[in-house]
Amino acid sequence: MAKKVNLSVIILNYNTKDLLKNCLNKVKKAERDSYLCETIVVDNASTDGSPEMVKKEFKWVKLIVNKRNLGFAAGNNKGINKASGCYLLLLNPDTLVQPDTLKVVVDFMEKHSGVGAATCRIELPDGRLDYSCHRGFPTPWNAFAYFSGLANIFPKIKIFTGYTLTHLPLNKTHSIDAGCGAFLMIRRQAGEEVNWLDEDYYWYGEDLDFCYRLKQKGWQIMFVPETKIIHYKGAASGIKKHSQTITTATKKTKIRAIRSSTEVMRVFFKKHYQKRYPRFIYWLVMFGINLLEKIRLLQHSL
Repeated sequence: MAKKVNLSVIILNYNTKDLLKNCLNKVKKAERDSYLCETIVVDNASTDGSPEMVKKEFKWVKLIVNKRNLGFAAGNNKGINKASGCYLLLLNPDTLVQPDTLKVVVDFMEKHSGVGAATCRIELPDGRLDYSCHRGFPTPWNAFAYFSGLANIFPKIKIFTGYTLTHLPLNKTHSIDAGCGAFLMIRRQAGEEVNWLDEDYYWYGEDLDFCYRLKQKGWQIMFVPETKIIHYKGAASGIKKHSQTITTATKKTKIRAIRSSTEVMRVFFKKHYQKRYPRFIYWLVMFGINLLEKIRLLQHSL
């Protein structure tokens, strides 16, 4: 009797054909002696031939092609609705899993029933940690300490590292507030309890919001550094320095990415923090977000 599929890998793609091809090849080669795996690619109206490439070269992949770019949350939710696994992995197309990555994290989830979601160590191509996989929640103080540079000046002092969590040991498994949508393995039961990703977030922030709502329901979010992936971060958006040589993002896409990256801060604060803080804190936060957006646009000369 065949085992039921217990892992669904969901990859949301937007104009990253070559990276997607490499990602799928790594997923195909991943160890899976203790589980079965299905792979679903959701294409967000790419114009670079991504869907055609998947159809031709990866016939074992379930392909969903959207007629327009639905954004990260809505796009992934379409894949989630077609998934059959008891674990669902959100995986970016600009990532490379290691042979043991999926097995290590699936086995960890199987042994820890209170874990709603887990991430592994996510490394940038130069070997540095992508701190998006190891975050605290962006309270006003945590955000101030991060954007002011205090977190970099005092990387081991907890009061200043509430967002980056650099005071915690990066070589040991431990609880965190939020992982990264580039690699986030989710227990189906947990995802269903919070109705999956919030589509108020178009691009960025939906993973942070998702983890916040999971923790409100009592689920743990875990960082599992026993395995890792490589993340060519920012390939679709084109706004990260380390992916400038591989991105195909247009000027319009870069502008949209920058505005989205700050708009999610407004959405998250209004949804989760506005009622918890005095009105003057709200205005300070909004001022800071507006200033950050202007600086980012200037930095990219857009």
